Amino acid sequence: MTIIIDPQGSGIAGNMLIGAFVDLGADASKIKEIMEESAKEFGKVEVTFDKINKKGISSTYCDVKMLENNPPINYPDFIEKIKQLDLDNNVKQTSINIFERIAIGESEVHGKSLDEIHFHEVGASDAVADVIGSVYAYYNLNYGNEKIIGLPIAVGGGRVKTAHGILPVPAPAVVEILKDAQMIGGPVESELATPTGAAIYMELCDEIHDFIPQTKANKVGYGAGKKDFDHPNVLRIIESSNETKSDEIDVIETNMDHLTGEEIGYLFNKLLDSGARDVSITPIIMKKNRPGSLLKVISKKKNRDVIIDTIFKETGSLGIRIAPNIHRGIAKREFVKKTFNIDEKEYEVTFKIGYVNGEIISERPEYDDLEKIAKDTGLALRKVKEMIRWKKQFLFYQEVLTVLLQQACLPKTTKF
Repeated sequence: MTIIIDPQGSGIAGNMLIGAFVDLGADASKIKEIMEESAKEFGKVEVTFDKINKKGISSTYCDVKMLENNPPINYPDFIEKIKQLDLDNNVKQTSINIFERIAIGESEVHGKSLDEIHFHEVGASDAVADVIGSVYAYYNLNYGNEKIIGLPIAVGGGRVKTAHGILPVPAPAVVEILKDAQMIGGPVESELATPTGAAIYMELCDEIHDFIPQTKANKVGYGAGKKDFDHPNVLRIIESSNETKSDEIDVIETNMDHLTGEEIGYLFNKLLDSGARDVSITPIIMKKNRPGSLLKVISKKKNRDVIIDTIFKETGSLGIRIAPNIHRGIAKREFVKKTFNIDEKEYEVTFKIGYVNGEIISERPEYDDLEKIAKDTGLALRKVKEMIRWKKQFLFYQEVLTVLLQQACLPKTTKF
């Protein structure tokens, strides 16, 4: 599946992204809870969702009312507060990445270091809610493993009042954040792209295209903006199927013959934390019969530079080979959570399910969930894996039996 974020008509803002995600099926009540709870450290907000019509387009409007707001704080203190929030690790890290993009944009404009930057509008409680709400909705729809394509952004025009005075539209920080994207002025004299919306867009998008690629649209969501114009003030997000069933990746590799096992293990984890999709290390024989290791990393284009910098820094390598834009065939992937009772305690396990032409080709529990159960219960990891496999089969047969009973129209009190 490919997700297309289309801000060509009326730009992009955090609440428009959230509205579009909810329009596509994200859990509105859970998003509201996450947004209001996360914003408490920065001020109180109230979040509501409404189905409205914008110039003939039915869309979802996410209204984030800022009821109170704490004084601005510097970037390091702000990030420390975000780190302390009770959020899923993926949601938290992606949100931190977005705030870092905003901070870097502000630092470039003002000529200050990140430590000196103070968040004003962006550090406000409603902006915090927008970022975390957007990211939570993104993962709630299982978009984390899907390809995200962004189309050019309408940025508007004119001038806007900010904490730094009257600024031209797009605001300088927005221009910095969107340096690698494509902007379109207009179609109205108003601010259409906010720093928050721009940063979320840049973090989530794997590729930026001029036009919608060859694809088959399956579902469309519209997120409404607050203002009313002569055109529909909405952000469009399209869920689509790839006609080619392929994906573009970079393969980055280098040879190593001087690192210890501990250093290689540290590098492995560091690369995954830096955004690598996969890392493999293979024993090889190098020139002069020296034993060594071949490091191979699969990465999205947007993470290429970070991956390369990490390899240079951690290995001291003098050369890295890069094979960019390699096409790979990919199976459709879905993540399904199931709950199991082990030692009279409930555990949630995520299964990664792979499909080809609608047929399941693999169904495996995530290692992190099995590890957590093993540590908590004291059971061997292989024992936990076996228990989950048998319990899942039992659940399957239980579901089949329920369907058969329903088809036979037997009373609900029937026992076997």
